[in-house]
Amino acid sequence: MPAPRPGTRCVTAFFSYETAKSVVVRSWVVGAVNRGVQLLILAYFIGWVFLHEKAYQVRDTAIESSVVTKVKGVGRYAGRVLDAADYVTPPQVRGAGTPPPPPPQFPLPGGAGGGQGHGAVPQGTSVFVVVTKQILTENQAQGVCPQSEAEYRCRADRDCRAGSPATGSGLLTGRCVPYNGTLRTCEVRGWCPPEVDSVDVPVMLEAENFTLLIKNSVRFPLFGFERANLPPPGSGAELGRCRFHPERQPLCPILRLGDVVRLAGQDFPTLAATGGVLGIKIGWVCDLDRAWERCLPRYSFTRLDGLARPPAPASGYNFRHARYYRWQDGTERRTLTKAFGIRFDVLVYGNAGKFGIVPTLINMVAAFTSIGVGTVLCDIILLNFLKGAEHYKARKFEEVPEAGVPAAPASPTACPPGVLGGCSRDKQSTDSGTFSLGL
Repeated sequence: MPAPRPGTRCVTAFFSYETAKSVVVRSWVVGAVNRGVQLLILAYFIGWVFLHEKAYQVRDTAIESSVVTKVKGVGRYAGRVLDAADYVTPPQVRGAGTPPPPPPQFPLPGGAGGGQGHGAVPQGTSVFVVVTKQILTENQAQGVCPQSEAEYRCRADRDCRAGSPATGSGLLTGRCVPYNGTLRTCEVRGWCPPEVDSVDVPVMLEAENFTLLIKNSVRFPLFGFERANLPPPGSGAELGRCRFHPERQPLCPILRLGDVVRLAGQDFPTLAATGGVLGIKIGWVCDLDRAWERCLPRYSFTRLDGLARPPAPASGYNFRHARYYRWQDGTERRTLTKAFGIRFDVLVYGNAGKFGIVPTLINMVAAFTSIGVGTVLCDIILLNFLKGAEHYKARKFEEVPEAGVPAAPASPTACPPGVLGGCSRDKQSTDSGTFSLGL
């Protein structure tokens, strides 16, 4: 019969089929390792991936949220009765291109005639400040005056560099002038008299009993799902009487400020005196395969400005603002206020999941593929650690001679015809190529 041409050989080789040889090893040790690894992999995918992480769901993390807040409460400070319009202010930090927010409406200083105040303070933002302490510097006017800070003490004019800016007070004139009968300080040009912020002033501790209403609405655009943290109309829930409690009333949107501070691990009198930043986090983690009523918010609280405990530098939270007016003589004057307060940041996060066929198939394929890790591990044990590893290698790996080299003689382990005993225990299947090794 003539030899096939080279082109025919290529076509024949292209359409040939190759399959791996299967070797069955009867070993309790290897079998136990193999099944144990497979069970661990299945338990991981079923228990953690599918049940705990819900990898069979399509998840929407692009949460859309709106927050409206309202603070209520009446307190006393410096002989005056204050309400929310006096002590609540929007945040001092704003985005680029936005106009500055007006300062909080604290009481006007006594004796200031013809006062010009700002408009009403807009409330309801997700970041706001409840002012608990203030230091007033009244009747400031443009002029020259001695600096009040100890670092500007001097003995002669040479100790004061003209034109240098003083800390938050104005520009140095270069003169050393008497501050009182025994002390001399550098003279500044700016708003006089300068601020003295080292005085001891009271704290509005009534703020601990103020209440905060948070109205939060969220939407998951991928599923078109909307939810709010308020009870639906007609549900019979008494919203005005409830107060948030992490165990008894975890869904009430009305929070007492003292409880928020306590749940954040802080002491209210200390925080009210130094100021600070607290975060109110609202988490929406929803399984939309269940009833939509089970998509409920979770509240948590933390302090956001680090540890911020004295003697840490620049601890607490405070800011300054001024109110301007005309004096009887026509000059412009102002009242400077250094305000200490608690800033609340309402942070909303969450995600929603719903069954999807694509992630389900992907994770099922990954689970079945990962089961093959047990085979790899068992091969490593057989080839390197078990007794009879060389025998296993001889059956698993077969060397094929090059073309033209005579084939190797028949395996010595094969049983001659007619011989019933004295043969190797290795058996070979005639239809599947599967070897069974008894170790």
